[in-house]
Amino acid sequence: MRAAARIVAEREGHRSVLRVLKGEAPLLPRRTGPCGVHIVGGAAGPLGGDDLSLEIEVGPGAELWVRTVAASIALPGRDGAQSRLAVHATVAEGGFLAFLPEPIVAAARCRHHNAATVALAAGATLAWREEAVLGRHGEPGGDLRLSTSIVRNTRPWYRSDVAVGPSHPDGPAILHGARVLSTLITTADLTGVPERSDTWAAMPLARGGTVVQALGDEVEQTRKITANGIEDLVRSLQEQRGDLR
Repeated sequence: MRAAARIVAEREGHRSVLRVLKGEAPLLPRRTGPCGVHIVGGAAGPLGGDDLSLEIEVGPGAELWVRTVAASIALPGRDGAQSRLAVHATVAEGGFLAFLPEPIVAAARCRHHNAATVALAAGATLAWREEAVLGRHGEPGGDLRLSTSIVRNTRPWYRSDVAVGPSHPDGPAILHGARVLSTLITTADLTGVPERSDTWAAMPLARGGTVVQALGDEVEQTRKITANGIEDLVRSLQEQRGDLR
């Protein structure tokens, strides 16, 4: 299956408006608030062989919150082909994007690749969350690759490429036996998250911003850490913009 979706938010006067909101199953964006969109899965998957793409554009001074209504479950195909979800986002000067999807669950025997590319203007603000779960309850996980590349003011700012699962021998070392990996990448310099423990770390990025990563056995565990980072970001934005949300 091949499917695509596109979301465009623009500033109009004192508010943000959704200029474009279109998609194909299983990527069906639905407006759920003045600046909010939830993506509904209109079909199961991603299934082995699927090629899915999501394009997000935030115009100058606009605000957009993108979430999904449920976790995505990457399933194996009959021929063992890889499934792929490519997300490309651009955020213009003064724009704000919060991309907060529910987890991607790598079911047994799947081969899935999540690839994200983000282009930020110098004055753009970002909160980007990625959550991965190896296997459904009581089953081993499949092969999962998470690639994220973000440029800020046309210069490389953050890049990560993580591969876990039975075909990736370094996977157990990366996750240290955990089943869940959660990551929050933000342009904010966070103060509400402890720097590190045995299961998480908050690391400042060059030229500003923070990446928070947490390991655990359940999403609820890791999300407590990343949620603190998101709350801290929202507080800082409220101080800067009285019209937030």
